[in-house]
Amino acid sequence: MAATDTTLKTKTATATIMEHFAGLEDPRVERTKDHDLLNMITIAICAIICGADGWTGVETFGKAKLAWLQTFLDLPNGIPSHDTFGRVFARLKPEAFQNCFSRWIQAVVAVTGGQVIAIDGKRLRHSYDTWSSKAAIHMVSAWASANHVVLGQRKVDAKSNEITAIPALLEILEIAGCIVTIDAMGCQKAIAQQIVDQDGYYVLAVKDNQPYLHDDIQRLFQWADNLDFSDIVHDTVHETGKGHGRVEIRVGWTISDPTCLALLTEYAAWPQLRTVIRVQATRIIGTERTTETRYYISNLPADTPHLARTALHAVRRHWSIENELHWVLDIAFREDDCRIRKGFGAENMAVLRHIALNLLKQEHSQSLGIKNKRLLAGWDNNYLAKVLAI
Repeated sequence: MAATDTTLKTKTATATIMEHFAGLEDPRVERTKDHDLLNMITIAICAIICGADGWTGVETFGKAKLAWLQTFLDLPNGIPSHDTFGRVFARLKPEAFQNCFSRWIQAVVAVTGGQVIAIDGKRLRHSYDTWSSKAAIHMVSAWASANHVVLGQRKVDAKSNEITAIPALLEILEIAGCIVTIDAMGCQKAIAQQIVDQDGYYVLAVKDNQPYLHDDIQRLFQWADNLDFSDIVHDTVHETGKGHGRVEIRVGWTISDPTCLALLTEYAAWPQLRTVIRVQATRIIGTERTTETRYYISNLPADTPHLARTALHAVRRHWSIENELHWVLDIAFREDDCRIRKGFGAENMAVLRHIALNLLKQEHSQSLGIKNKRLLAGWDNNYLAKVLAI
């Protein structure tokens, strides 16, 4: 790729990012604005793509790549110091930053109807501050399982839990026609209602935090088993997989019979409840055999094509947020080792990591893992330009 082509593509890509972050309020007073906020955000994104894990790394990247950065950024005062990066991102309003992030990714990535959007939380283990009695922050993220991108995130309040963060996250997402999956913590009537109000479908795990519902669903399936599901509106799917020295057998059942669902004690209280789901997963490793049974509720209607297969797919894709997001953030980005703690710094750095991960996930010209993509982007400006140009 010619240098002029690389510069043009980089300018176009960064202009797209800047466009969606342009509304951010700069937390600094006018006399201290030696460096443009959008330029700082762009430098930070590029640096984290290329392997930086903190503000010192961001400054080091900027100074090493100053000549390249100047081909598309106006940097009259050079590269900000790591202290400047730290101060600005510690004061930048995180919700506004996250809203800009969400608008940007939903503008450039088409999330089609029927896709599974998994919502789950992750604690940033070293973001605590003993001296100020500040606990490690907990971020709840939305993951588009087919697009392999983070759609948005919200921090859990220090004295609360994911139940309060999930509604705030849902508000900034376009979920119409999508299947939203949440673990048992998010199995709440208000959350189900919000998903319905936003024209989405929910698949919510049911465990002992909803004891009456869990016991009722369990008994309903036992009763259906005894009847061999005769005269009950239901669907079934059976899948077997083999790999990594193990065999996995997954069986899914759905009951969408209104007469049967009406037997649930709290049936009327759950918004648009149309289907209950049972998933039985058996894992065989050598002579060892383990089986786990899980239950879910959903507003997927009975006439959904291949309902049991759709439900089982949603349940399985939920775990992609662990394997493709949380695990990658820990291994490739070393998120749990990050010791940024001041102000909103840890929360905003988490968003920058999400931006970098999204960009790296969407670049498919190299068959490399995320860690090696980061290395290559740091070594090769042409490849970094490709990563930026999603």
